[in-house]
Amino acid sequence: MSSLPLIVAANPLLITAAVVLGLVLLVPTIFVISVYNGLRRAQVRAQNAFSQIDVQLKRRFDLIPNLVESVKGYMAHERGTLEAVIAARAQCANALGAVGGGTMMGAASIGALANASGALDGALNRLIGIAERYPELKANVNALQLQEELASTENRIAFARQAYNDAVMRLNESIVVFPSSLIAGFFGVEPMGLFEATAGERGSVAVKF
Repeated sequence: MSSLPLIVAANPLLITAAVVLGLVLLVPTIFVISVYNGLRRAQVRAQNAFSQIDVQLKRRFDLIPNLVESVKGYMAHERGTLEAVIAARAQCANALGAVGGGTMMGAASIGALANASGALDGALNRLIGIAERYPELKANVNALQLQEELASTENRIAFARQAYNDAVMRLNESIVVFPSSLIAGFFGVEPMGLFEATAGERGSVAVKF
């Protein structure tokens, strides 16, 4: 055993080879770790951005029943419209639940949520449009306050949706470009879906009595 240091000392090529081998193994390892951590950080940012959409959608879910309750006394003959809003709200809530608290965020689940949210926007727009035919609603303080809160929530949803889509774009770009695509595929880092309304549902709810 005492002869090993002498062998190593007498063979500087062994030392050089060991250093080179160490670098050959270390550099790719550091690269993989760096890219993997970058992908995971991008994923966490996108999930956090979605949580802001989640908060605002749930806030809107809470406001809608109160709005319907406030206006239905004036809109006794518009039962179908009121029921359509409640049904669209339930569908959107189910779609949000299917996303799984931000863990099931593929294109299909996010697309279903975006479509359901757009359908709810459409139902609310129809309700507001009909409500404008009832001037007495302008004297309903509760309805006016709810409309302001709903409009504010719609603006927050729009900002949260844009922030989420930006974060998802950065993640998805990292997943598809080489060589990070190899690392994403190996570790199962999957693209996330964009929150995009359909062409006919891009307009925000015009909350105005």
